[in-house]
Amino acid sequence: MTEPTHQPDSPPTPVPDAPAAGLVDPAADHDLPSAEEAREALTAVRAEVAKAVVGQDVAVTGLVVALLSRGHVLLEGVPGTAKTLLVRSLAASLRLGTARVQFTPDLMPGDVTGSLVYDAGVSDLVFREGPVFTNLLLADEINRTPPKTQASLLEAMEERQVTVDGRPRPLPRPFVVAATQNPVEQEGTYPLPEAQLDRFLLKLRLPLPAREAELEVLHRHATGFDPRDLAAAGLRPVAGPEHLAAGARAVGSVRVAPEVLGYVVDVVRATRQAPSLSLGVSPRGATMLLATSRAWAWLQGREYVTPDDVKALAPATLGHRVQLRPEAELEGVTVDAVLASVLAGVAVPR
Repeated sequence: MTEPTHQPDSPPTPVPDAPAAGLVDPAADHDLPSAEEAREALTAVRAEVAKAVVGQDVAVTGLVVALLSRGHVLLEGVPGTAKTLLVRSLAASLRLGTARVQFTPDLMPGDVTGSLVYDAGVSDLVFREGPVFTNLLLADEINRTPPKTQASLLEAMEERQVTVDGRPRPLPRPFVVAATQNPVEQEGTYPLPEAQLDRFLLKLRLPLPAREAELEVLHRHATGFDPRDLAAAGLRPVAGPEHLAAGARAVGSVRVAPEVLGYVVDVVRATRQAPSLSLGVSPRGATMLLATSRAWAWLQGREYVTPDDVKALAPATLGHRVQLRPEAELEGVTVDAVLASVLAGVAVPR
């Protein structure tokens, strides 16, 4: 067994839980900032991350949406598109406990979740917590570790706990996994199974930057930017668990008209009938699309969800929950194209 390759940056800051959002304790509402203060703080997070990461605004916003929705994010991009830097920058802008695990072929499940070790002082086995006991976990290159180790995150991501030696151990709240993977290298990788992919709220693709953004990256490096020293770049914590709790409470009050709920259901059901797909979106995917649409609407300063919110979040929320038919893949059909066709074919409510 190898030692876990992780870097705990700060101790986790638990947030009281509630049945509805998982982040809010109604009895402590008087200690939370206002919804507007929470929105301003989370907007400031996006500005802080931009000090280190150029041209990935969609991914930054997606990460904030995931934090508000209590969901996990899979970041996919070719090497050098700032996947790891993006999560590190997000961690630097939040007052949350963070840890990093570099997934490798020899990583064992206990290296992630923790394990029982013999303590000579008490002459007994004691539990040593793994890096998963944090608020924001960076699972770097998650597809480089075998399925057995990948599966060690399933319970943590869904139940917010890990079970070792038959005993469930709750994780700090909030708990969010931000995983990265490289889509182009096949040798030495283990594609995530459908059950694992379904645990991710969003799958965000980080594209290669536009020319102007790439020029800005080079300019920053030419003037002394060091991606290994984010403090020197001026990043500072501007939001904490109280802002996430207040934001989650406000997102929970965002109104969704019956017509918009019906639109979400119609979009999801249309994926199950798309001829190019062998697997459509499950009811869980529908609930996830609703959650991300509400968070996005609130970040935009609105108290209600529009069909445009649903259309904007559908590709990142649903794309990893469907499967192309083999013949469609051979014809060059893409998931993005199928979802665009589905959205174009579903009547939009007025």
